[in-house]
This record gives sequence, structure tokens and C-alpha cells, in this order.
Amino acid sequence: MPDLLAQDREWSAAMRAALAGDAAAYQRLLTALVPFLRKVCLRACARAGLSASDAEDAVQETLLAIHLKRHTWDPAQPLAPWLAAIARNKMIDAARRRGRRAETDIADFEDVLAAPAEADGFDRELDRQGALRLLDQLSPKQREAIEAVSIRGESLRDAAKSLGVTEGALRVSVHRGLKALAALYQRLNS
Repeated sequence: MPDLLAQDREWSAAMRAALAGDAAAYQRLLTALVPFLRKVCLRACARAGLSASDAEDAVQETLLAIHLKRHTWDPAQPLAPWLAAIARNKMIDAARRRGRRAETDIADFEDVLAAPAEADGFDRELDRQGALRLLDQLSPKQREAIEAVSIRGESLRDAAKSLGVTEGALRVSVHRGLKALAALYQRLNS
């Protein structure tokens, strides 16, 4: 850690000189920052599951951001945390661009993903009647809201207008009704 503090003092002095117009100091600073930024980006890549080439891209983007935003650095503050924050943000951008999606060939999961066969004796009409009995246990306001939005598929605006309530009140009724239905169903099946 003391090594980084010494480096930071050196980098901060070079950045102050660069901001004062010393182009040579700025060139030396950018060259000296590359190993530090590479280390920060490689560590972030490892945590995010990104490749080393993503880290190199982030280093280049970080150097560009430093150049474009150098006027925002406060010379009274250490430079390293400011640099690390820029690098971290560039790594976050890289991870977002990648989408961090795992891709797997689903052919290997054919048996696992196959739709389950319908259970013997399953009666959809009985299931529908059970759902209607649960709906009947709700307050009239909640039942009407759920029927309009969830069952008939009306938009919030249309359902609110037809029920004579605001959209906000309708959302609350639907939310509370669905929560009550979940609790009723849970009690029924426990």
C-alpha cells in the first residue's frame, strides 16, 4: 500500500503539471498509468467473468475518459481513487455490453425440458371453479379490479374508467387482491 501512496503522489503531481499545460508530464503520466489501470481492469474482469481482451478495451476507454474528463479531477484529492472509479465504470459498461449471459446448448436438456404430461384425472373445470371460489372471498373492490385487469385483460386506464376509480386506486386494489389471493391459496394448500 505505501508503494501506491508514493505512486499516487507522483501521479497527482504529474496531473497537476499536465493541467497547467505540461504536455510531456501528461504523456509520462498516461504511460505510467497503464500498468495500474490494466491491473484494476483485469481484476474487475475476473470478477465479472469477462475476458482479458475486455480488460484491454476498458483500459483504452479509461485512458480516453481520463483525457476527456481530466478537468473534473480535484487537485487537492488523491488521483488513484479517481482513476479507479473511472476504470470501474468502464468495466461496468463492458459487462453491460456483454450482457453477461451464459449460453448453453439446450439439446442436452431435451428430457429435462420436456413438457410434463397432464396428470390423470385433472379437470380444468374443477380448477376454474376453485379459482372462482377464491375470487369470491375477496372484497368486491378487489375482485372487480382483478377481474377487469387480470382476467378480462383491460388496460388500467379502461378498467379504472369503467370502475369509476383512479388508475392509482385500481393498481392498489389489484395488488392487494393478488396478495390476498396468494395468501388464500397458500392456506388452502398447506
